[in-house]
Amino acid sequence: MTTYINQQWLLDKRPSGMPDDECWKWNEVEVPELKEGELLIKVLYLSIDPYMRGRMNDGESYAAPAALGEPMTGESIGVVVESKSDKYIKGDYLCAHQGWQSYIVANEKDPQLFKADPSIVPLSTYLGTVGMPGRTAYFGLLRVGLPKSGETIVVSAASGAVGTVVGQMGKILGCRVVGVAGGEVKCSYAKDELGFDDCVDYKAGNLEEDLKTACPDGIDIYFENVGGAVSRAVAKLLNPGSRVPICGFISAYNSEDMSKEETPFHVFGALDPAPEHRFFVVTEWFKEYRAATEELCKWIKDGKIKYRETITEGLENAPQGLRDVLSGKNFGKQVIKVAEE
Repeated sequence: MTTYINQQWLLDKRPSGMPDDECWKWNEVEVPELKEGELLIKVLYLSIDPYMRGRMNDGESYAAPAALGEPMTGESIGVVVESKSDKYIKGDYLCAHQGWQSYIVANEKDPQLFKADPSIVPLSTYLGTVGMPGRTAYFGLLRVGLPKSGETIVVSAASGAVGTVVGQMGKILGCRVVGVAGGEVKCSYAKDELGFDDCVDYKAGNLEEDLKTACPDGIDIYFENVGGAVSRAVAKLLNPGSRVPICGFISAYNSEDMSKEETPFHVFGALDPAPEHRFFVVTEWFKEYRAATEELCKWIKDGKIKYRETITEGLENAPQGLRDVLSGKNFGKQVIKVAEE
């Protein structure tokens, strides 16, 4: 019988501000023998996402905090190398949500297991544009944003894994799309490669004026990823009947006391009249994941959705990968390449 050594990053302490290396502990453990109904997944890619920072805190949220002494929370994709399951066989490619580790023992009844087909799009894409971030954009825009042709959509973190899909979907649906991103390179990418109508560089120092120029007819939908100064600038331009899907607000994720932070709920709730605005979680539409993934794959194959990834080699670099996402150093979707197939 083959012996497998599982490498893991365990959450070792709660962070204060930007998480440093001491927040995690490297662990190596032998994979136990499979029981009936179980399968062993060799992880090939690990997703790094902004929400992970919130899950490191020990506070009330939409999901339970990551547990100390357990693998850091996260989604990955890999290949089945052993199986005692009638549902999944050796060689199947699966997405699983069992944290930062190189091998995953999964039960065939786990509802979060998701089959992937690398003949349609590359495997890493199932963690990004056609995976959780892509589905977040898809449902957040369609079900909360409720776009109509001709409306103006503004999306913050426009060059990120969620923002790129929101913007390109907006164009598919006949909307005017304006992104907000940090730096000339990311703004040029949104306009020149992704087809946004405009993209405002929040680092240029003229955020309010530049946003007003880019949105001469006001803003009908604001897809919120950032919070802070971007929210305040957008709030001044919202049209009557506008909608604000709140995906997150990364500008405050490293706060040492979130209760003292100004959130998008404060900004938009204070308006009179207040726009329709709510926080959403992609799992609200869990039963529709497959249909959303199929449509996103079709748009990629048709050339209507493009994407970029930052692929970092080695599970040992996952902590730095998260810091890069939280500070905006990555470009597009951040993934860690854990192993060759």
